Amino acid sequence: MRKFEVVSPFEPSGDQGQAIDRLSEGFLRGDKFQTLKGVTGSGKTFTMAKIIERVQRPTLIISHNKTLSAQLYREFKSFFPNNAVEYFVSYYDYYQPEAYVAARDLYIEKDCSINKEIDNLRLSATYSLMERRDVIVVATVSCIYGLGMPDLYKEMRIHVETGQTLDVKKFAEQLISLQYTRNDDVLDRGNFRIKGDVIEVYPPYMETDEAYRIELDWDEVARIRRFDVLNRSVTGEIDETVFYPAKHFVVPRDRLIESTKKIEKEMEDRVEELRAAGKMLEAERLKTRTTYDIEMLREMGTCPGIENYSGPISGRNRGDPPATLLHYFPDDFLCMIDEAHVSVPQIGAMYEGDRSRKQNLIDFGFRLPSAFDNRPLKKEEFDKKMNQIIYVTATPRPEEVKQSTQVVEQIIRPTGLLDPIVEVRPSEGQMEDIYREVKERIEKNERSLILTLTKKMAEDLTEYLTELNLKVKYIHSEIDTFERVEILKDLREGKIDILIGINLLREGIDLPEVSFIALLDADKIGFLRSETSLIQIIGRAARNAEGKVVMYADHMSPAMEAAIKETKHRREVQEAYNKEHGITPQTVKKAIADILVHDKEEAAETVGIDVEVIKNKANLFNPSERKKVIKALTEQMSEYAERMEYEQAAAVRDQIRDIQAQYGE
Repeated sequence: MRKFEVVSPFEPSGDQGQAIDRLSEGFLRGDKFQTLKGVTGSGKTFTMAKIIERVQRPTLIISHNKTLSAQLYREFKSFFPNNAVEYFVSYYDYYQPEAYVAARDLYIEKDCSINKEIDNLRLSATYSLMERRDVIVVATVSCIYGLGMPDLYKEMRIHVETGQTLDVKKFAEQLISLQYTRNDDVLDRGNFRIKGDVIEVYPPYMETDEAYRIELDWDEVARIRRFDVLNRSVTGEIDETVFYPAKHFVVPRDRLIESTKKIEKEMEDRVEELRAAGKMLEAERLKTRTTYDIEMLREMGTCPGIENYSGPISGRNRGDPPATLLHYFPDDFLCMIDEAHVSVPQIGAMYEGDRSRKQNLIDFGFRLPSAFDNRPLKKEEFDKKMNQIIYVTATPRPEEVKQSTQVVEQIIRPTGLLDPIVEVRPSEGQMEDIYREVKERIEKNERSLILTLTKKMAEDLTEYLTELNLKVKYIHSEIDTFERVEILKDLREGKIDILIGINLLREGIDLPEVSFIALLDADKIGFLRSETSLIQIIGRAARNAEGKVVMYADHMSPAMEAAIKETKHRREVQEAYNKEHGITPQTVKKAIADILVHDKEEAAETVGIDVEVIKNKANLFNPSERKKVIKALTEQMSEYAERMEYEQAAAVRDQIRDIQAQYGE
C-alpha cells in the first residue's frame, strides 16, 4: 500500500511541530474530537498535511465554500503529489430547488445546470476510495447529501481480465446498465465504443485523459491497454481492470421495478389520507404526478425528480439516513473540518432548511412523504458517522472546545509577526483621535481600516475625512463588484490611505500595508461585534509589524474583554518565542504589484475549472450560444461577488471580456 508522503522544501517551524505531535498522538490513542486553534498566517494547512502523513489514514477535509475548498485542494495536491487528492463539491453551476409557496399558490419547478467536470471529479473521489487507502478528499458540506449506495456501487462494477471469455453484446448491456453511453464516433468520458474486435471504454472518473482498450481474439480477451484519448498513444498494458458505474445513482433494473410497487402502495395510502382530510385537489394532483413518475421509471428507468424516490428505491426504512460520501470511507478515517466555527453550524443547518421546503410540497400533494428521505444528514447522524474529528479554526466556538479532549494552540507565525496591540478608547472625541492616528500612518506610507456598523455611517465618515484632505474610500454591498476590486488595489498601491466599511474581513486575503484598524461602536452587542468577529478583525492587522487596533467604546463588553484577553495571550507567547530564538518581526516586504499578480493568478486558478467547463459546453462562434455562455459566467461572477470573493469575481470578469474581444459581443 502506498503511504502518505508530504513533498515540501519546508520543515515544521515555530509551534507547528508540537501541534503535529500532540494532535497525531491524540488521534492514534483514539480521541474522538480535537481542536487545532491556529492564528492566521501560522501555517495550519501545512500542519494538517503533516498530521495526515503521521497517522496514515484516509482523510476527509470539509470546508464551508467552494472557493476555499478549491484553494485547499490545490495546496494538498502540491503537498501529496504521489497520493490521491480528490475534490468533492456540489456539481451544480445553477440550482433552483423544487418548491411551493402556499401564500401565492406558486409552484416552482426544479431547475439546474450540472457541471460535468465537477461531476467527474466527484466520481474520481469515490473511485479512489474504493480502490486505495492513500486518499484525501477535500469537500464542502455537500458531502452530507445523499449519494448512491456504496455497496451497490461496488457490487455493480465489471471486472475484465486477459484470457477470460467475453460476450460483447452482454458486456455492452452491462456498461449501459452502469450508465455508460455507446458512441462509436466520439469517445468521451462516460462513453464506450465497439469497432470489430476492439472495445474502448472511457470511465468518467479517470484523473488523466486515459481510457481502456480491450482487444479480443474471437471471444477471448487477448490484451487490455491504457491509452491517451487525445493522441491515441498507448500508456500501459495491464492484465485486468475494473469498470465502476458512470453515475453514483445506479440500481439494477429488477430492483428498480420492485421499488415502483412500494411507491405505488405509498401513493395509494397517501391519496386516501388526503381525501379523508377533504383535500381532493391535493389528492388528485399527487395521484397524477406520481402515476406519471412510476410509468417513467418502469419504461425508461428514470424520471424527473427521481431523487425524491431515493428512499423506496434504495430500500431504506422511513427516517433512515441516506448514504453519503462519508459512507464510502473506511471506518478508521480522519476528518478535518476547516474554519470549523463556520462549517460546523452550516452542517447543522442543512437538514432543517431542506425539511421546511419539502413540508409544503408534501402537504399540498406535489410529493409523497418519502420525499423527506431525500435529505442531508442530521447533525447527530453526521457525528455518529464520523470516526475522529480535528476542528481547525482560529476562533473555535464553545461547542467545539467543550467536545474536544485537547485544544492545541498554534500561534507562532513563521514570519515572526505578532498579533497587534489592542487599545480601548472612549467614543467621545473619536474622530479627532482617528484623524491623528491615520495621519501618522500616512507619514509612514502605511494604510488604515475603519469599521463602522452601518452603510450611512461609512458614507458620512468618508465624506468627513475627504473634507480633511485625506485619500479615503468606502466599501459596502451597494458598491459595484469590480469597483471594490479596484478600491482594494488602490489601497495597496497607496492611491488611497484609508478604507472604511462594515465588515472588511473578506475584502482582501493579504493586506500587509495595513498597520492601523479603528473599530467604532466596539461595545455594541451583535454579530459584527461578537468575540469571534472581534478576534478576526484584530487579526487583520497582524500582517504588519506595527499593527495596532483601537476599539472606540463607552464601556467594556464581554466580547471585547474576551477578544483582548485572547490577543494579549497570543502576543505574549509570540514575543517570548521571538526573544528566545532571536527573531525580529518584519512586515512582508513584497512589491504591491507582486501581491496583486499572485492574488490574480491564484483566483484565476481557483475558478479555472468551472469557467473552462462552461466555455467548452458551447460553440462560441454561434451568437445565441455565446450569449448563454456569457449569461452563465455573469451569474457565476455575481455568486463570487455576493460571497465577497472579489479576486475570483474579477477572474471570471476577465474571461467574459476575453470572449467578447475574441468572438464579439
